[in-house]
Amino acid sequence: MKISVLTIFPEMYAALNSSVIGKALEKELFSVEVHNIRDYSLNKHKKCDDYPFGGGAGMVMTPQPLHDAINAVDPGHEAVRIYLSPKGETLNQKIVTELAREDHIVLINGSYEGIDERVIELDVDREISIGDYVLTSGDIASLVVINAVARYIPDVLGSEQSTEEESFSAGMLEYPQYTRPQEFMGLRVPEVLLSGNHAEIAEWRRQESLRITAERRPDLLYGRDGDK
Repeated sequence: MKISVLTIFPEMYAALNSSVIGKALEKELFSVEVHNIRDYSLNKHKKCDDYPFGGGAGMVMTPQPLHDAINAVDPGHEAVRIYLSPKGETLNQKIVTELAREDHIVLINGSYEGIDERVIELDVDREISIGDYVLTSGDIASLVVINAVARYIPDVLGSEQSTEEESFSAGMLEYPQYTRPQEFMGLRVPEVLLSGNHAEIAEWRRQESLRITAERRPDLLYGRDGDK
């Protein structure tokens, strides 16, 4: 998979060079290409923003640099082009797994008060939000998308089971996890996890997932049959 990022803050993506994602990039399990939108500006000062028509606070990113940047990195419109926007559909595990199956995605990052609407009409396939709040730019949201999607690329985590059993993969929050020692500060690991009985362990984990989801995110259980 290739991920192309369009931004006016390319330095923010140095964060990808660490941890599991950094190792996956070193192994070329997928690639991230970061493009500076200013490089495509025809303005002699590489300006990418201007005052909004109709008045109002802040600045709006102008269409020419963005339009040219998008079509330079994806000239045949073969990629899925995504604009990170608080007006978009909220990112969830279903969207993440959909994106992980793509060969190429383009992440378009606005700043200031957003981007000219004509770029959205001409060049954007999907608008995605990471939550009901506003950031100073789309770049933090892009980093979230990259991290979430990369985890579903084969061999990035080293084990497919890591994504199969985590929160949201089965429509519920994940069960509690324990490791050594068996007792810490007076708190013991549940005996069932020490039993070696895989059927009982699986049932305990299912019940714990249901309990935690019902307590913290009951909305996730709506429409489930047999578990409520």
